[in-house]
Amino acid sequence: MKTLTISLSQQQISWLQQAVASGSYASNSEVMRDALRLWEQRQELRELEINRLKRAYDDGMASGEGRSIDAGSLLTKLKAERHG
Repeated sequence: MKTLTISLSQQQISWLQQAVASGSYASNSEVMRDALRLWEQRQELRELEINRLKRAYDDGMASGEGRSIDAGSLLTKLKAERHG
């Protein structure tokens, strides 16, 4: 495994040391590897969400020409449906 030097804030160092001292992690390296795994997961989820939004945009664009709707009429219609 390759060694990498990183800089952390005093607060981050404190959290890291507390995690090891409490027994939640065996070493500082284990804490950092877990943090990187979580970051990787977040990146993957972000990519999935971006792809989902792109598909939704493409589906919307392919659905045809838009139409104009009067906001007041729409609200009246929605209120009537809710109470009806």
